[in-house]
Amino acid sequence: MSKNLDGVLVKQANRRQTFTHDEIKEFAACADPVTGPGYFLENYFYIQHPVRGRLLYKPFDFQNELIDVYHNNRFSINLLGRQMGKTTTAAGYLLWYAMFKPDSTILIAAHKFAGAQEIMQRIRYAYELCPDHIRAGVVSYNKGSIDFENGSRIVSTTTTETTGRGMSITLLYCDEFAFVRNTIAREFWTSISPTLATGGKAIITSTPNSDDDQFWMIWKAANKTIDEHGNETERGVNGFKAYIAKWNRHPERDEVWAEQERHSVGVDRFMREHECEPIIWEETLINSMYLASMEGIDPILKQGTVRWYKKPDPRYTYIVALDPSLGTGGDPAAIQVFEAPSMEQVAEWCHNKTPIPQQIQILKAICEYIAEETRVNSTNIYYSVENNTIGEAALISIADIGEENIPGIFLSEPKRAGNTRAFRKGFNTTNRVKLSSCAKLKTLIESSKMHIRSKPLISELKTFIAAGGSYAAKQGETDDLVMSTILALRIANELKNYVPELDNSLRDGSEDYDQPMPFIML
Repeated sequence: MSKNLDGVLVKQANRRQTFTHDEIKEFAACADPVTGPGYFLENYFYIQHPVRGRLLYKPFDFQNELIDVYHNNRFSINLLGRQMGKTTTAAGYLLWYAMFKPDSTILIAAHKFAGAQEIMQRIRYAYELCPDHIRAGVVSYNKGSIDFENGSRIVSTTTTETTGRGMSITLLYCDEFAFVRNTIAREFWTSISPTLATGGKAIITSTPNSDDDQFWMIWKAANKTIDEHGNETERGVNGFKAYIAKWNRHPERDEVWAEQERHSVGVDRFMREHECEPIIWEETLINSMYLASMEGIDPILKQGTVRWYKKPDPRYTYIVALDPSLGTGGDPAAIQVFEAPSMEQVAEWCHNKTPIPQQIQILKAICEYIAEETRVNSTNIYYSVENNTIGEAALISIADIGEENIPGIFLSEPKRAGNTRAFRKGFNTTNRVKLSSCAKLKTLIESSKMHIRSKPLISELKTFIAAGGSYAAKQGETDDLVMSTILALRIANELKNYVPELDNSLRDGSEDYDQPMPFIML
């Protein structure tokens, strides 16, 4: 329900008002299209300091720069450390824009509902303390929106896939955009971009989260400021102006403060929160500092949806691992190909709408390509599938095709002592096996004994986090490329008794696997 407009907190709309000469001068100074934002914020924008209470906003040098970036660029993306006043500065600029740019629709999209409400609270607080000769009258005054008499309005909401769809947006403000779930952020940006293309203005601010989320993709493109002629441009190739302010731009922080903060939160968190390095904050399987240094390569060859990162070589052995799925548009199926003994990723495939029989056909085609390129009689190819649940359908499809028609050797894990279940081909993944395999994967990657080439796989590793005593994809993400990589590692672990060089490659000094029994080839 709207707040009562008869009170003194807001200015009623469409009422005649008398101004003094000085008041008109002040209004004109705030309305100036060039210097108005800075003048308004320094003279009429009040903030609620958590310790000092009500204060008139006095921007630091970097905040003045930030205001200029907001105002003088149609698109801006701003990377700032924690508690640098970025949201407060944005709230002041958005209030100025609404009151002095008539007929504007301003959309605030925050990563959480509480964040959207917090920004509106700052705007309302400043508006209520603004004198009547400066502020515009309001028609509607709610917690989530304000409608002004000049035709402008401010609307705040949580960022979703459909936020802003159908709106004619004059100014979009995205707060802490790096912390919006990446699947949502990608869909949101795809949805909102056509609206901005018609003339809208966009301001994005955040501290960093990951180096492959939607925020960081925009940030990287904004920092590509060399055109096709080799000339440096003011904005990036995507039209965004990039601005960064780290902790040391704040005049109240020095090296003593920084050292205390490092001891308090840890070096990696300090680098993310204050040095603006995109180090993932969740408890990822692979060390977040190491993940930040990982870089994939582009495929050297694409065969349909199969991506090849290295040409097969007859001197090596090849491991082909399939993690199947129903192929109905949910979780994807994934195939990983690794070279042994180097444990270098050679190829991968991933798709969520390929039926299981076709998944086996793709596995067969991969094995055929390796056999053709290496010109070896298929004894250097070992393939397998995860046989949990729907894996049974994959085993049936392999039987229908005939193992003899798939180049290579179908490898299965041996039956463990005490296991009374009937033998099934392939590899079964229990929680205990998954956890120990994750530990092995972590050690091999971080010790550079396993070489990842795929950008999509690296991206999945960045969202593969601790969950319920094990590891799994973060909500809204997938981990099928990771799980097929773990399967490839398990195949290699069974194979190492017969490839001495592979045994050396997988040795890390902290073995947590059961000693492998001879593998079974049926």
